[in-house]
Amino acid sequence: MQLGILGLPKVGKTTLFNTLTASRQETGKFAASAATNMGVASVPDRRLEQLRDLFKPRRYQPATVQYVDIPGIQRGEGKESLDLAKLKGMDALVHVVRAFADPEIVHAEGGVDPARDIATLDLELILADHDLVERRLERLEKAVKRGLSDEEKRERTLLQEVVLPRLEAERPLREAVLEPDDERRLRGFQLLSAKPLLVVLNVDEGRVAEHAERELQLGAAVRAVAVSAPIEEEIGRLALEEQAEFLAALGLEEPSLDRVARASQELLGLISFFTVGEDEVRAWTVRRGTRAREAAGVIHSDIERGFIRAEVVRWDELLRLRTLAACRDQGVLRLEGKEYLVQDGDVVHFRFNG
Repeated sequence: MQLGILGLPKVGKTTLFNTLTASRQETGKFAASAATNMGVASVPDRRLEQLRDLFKPRRYQPATVQYVDIPGIQRGEGKESLDLAKLKGMDALVHVVRAFADPEIVHAEGGVDPARDIATLDLELILADHDLVERRLERLEKAVKRGLSDEEKRERTLLQEVVLPRLEAERPLREAVLEPDDERRLRGFQLLSAKPLLVVLNVDEGRVAEHAERELQLGAAVRAVAVSAPIEEEIGRLALEEQAEFLAALGLEEPSLDRVARASQELLGLISFFTVGEDEVRAWTVRRGTRAREAAGVIHSDIERGFIRAEVVRWDELLRLRTLAACRDQGVLRLEGKEYLVQDGDVVHFRFNG
């Protein structure tokens, strides 16, 4: 899973990226980075941590998210400054929005206004998509002489009658309601305004506990999380026992970046199932609605091919009874076939011929 971090200049993108991925990319008040950075963040999961403490395994592996930090975008320069080659391959986008005051950092738009900045970036994505769609339609028109295939005809209809009018009305494609076949065609274009969006509000230190994201009216395909990047950076430098005291003083139960990582997963309809044992306790990421046999393939293709059945127990039942044997004796360990829909928080052991 890859998410691109983008936004206007000097909003705290790289500070957020550094804290999420434990990177050390250069940041500063008076110079914006022109580099594209990549890093991996762990997705904190209290359920998995409790299973780790129960089994005390030799290896522990939480779910991960890969983030790509994109240089700041200036109004009217999106098509030129967006790293389209990288962004098109992203599963979703993270828009870091400035919601903090700092007289030393002049806002690119002159003043702090999160709603305006969200609309500004959306417009840049829409313009980039409009350019791509127009070029594709031009190629299809040139191909009319040789005769369009049925799939090309459906594609042209979708672009002309649905996609282009929406872009010309300056409406992002992520909000479009389409038939399943048209959704598949649209995904093939990797249009930026069609990608799910996570808005990260970078707020003043005193506001991070207020859930400032509630102030924004966002569409169904958009989530919002409030963080204070400087605070998160400071938390990351503290020892674990000191972090709890620091968070309590701020009125927070956990670092806000934990919510960013989890929201990144939820945005894409992803869930985690777990495998446990003395060797390893691990989270595996699949899309909601994944069947047991397909989930087995995430671990290894041999397990998918030789799938016999899945032994499944809820994570909290395992914690309550403490061993898989006790779960089996108490009747809470179930045997499921290949069509079983894996649920978030399932602990699964796959039986297979191999």
